[in-house]
Amino acid sequence: MERVLEQLNSLSADEAEVEFRKCCGSTAWASNTAAERPFATLSELITKADDIWWSLKPHDWLEAFRCHPKIGEKKAADQISLEAQKWSEQEQAGVGNVTQATTQALTELNQEYEEKFGYICIVCATGKSSAEMLASLRERLKNDPDTELRTAAGEQAKITQLRLKKLIDSFEIA
Repeated sequence: MERVLEQLNSLSADEAEVEFRKCCGSTAWASNTAAERPFATLSELITKADDIWWSLKPHDWLEAFRCHPKIGEKKAADQISLEAQKWSEQEQAGVGNVTQATTQALTELNQEYEEKFGYICIVCATGKSSAEMLASLRERLKNDPDTELRTAAGEQAKITQLRLKKLIDSFEIA
C-alpha cells in the first residue's frame, strides 16, 4: 500500500488531478485533493478527500453529479474517463437485467426527480438492487431542495470513497 501511495504522491499536480477526477467529477475537489498530497495512508487520503468534499460549494457538487449517468443508464451528461465509466457500470450492476416495467419506472422517476431538483439523482448504487433504487428515488422525491442537495452530496461522498479505493487498487495492478 505504501508503494502505491508513493506512486500517487509522486505524480505531477495535473496527473494527480486526472486520477482524482476518475473518483469525483468536481474539478475543485480533484485539484484540492491533489494539493493535499502526500498521503501516508489510504485512511488519510479518504479523510482528507471527504473533508474537501464537504468544504465545497453546491455548484462544485452539481459539477460532480453531471459526471454520473442516470440510474439505469450508461452515459453521463459530462464526458468522463473510460475507467470512471467502467466503475459506474459495475456500481449499477444491480439495475441490469430488469423488467421493462422497472426500466419504465426508473425512466419516469429519473425525469420527475430532474424536473424537481434540476440535476440527476445520485445514489451510491453498489450492492443495491433495482427495487432498492426505485424505493430510494421515490423516497427522495419527497425531500425539499436543500435536504435533497445534501442527501445527493452524501451519496456522492460514498461513491468517491469507493472509487478512491478502486483507484488505489488500479495502481497496485499497474
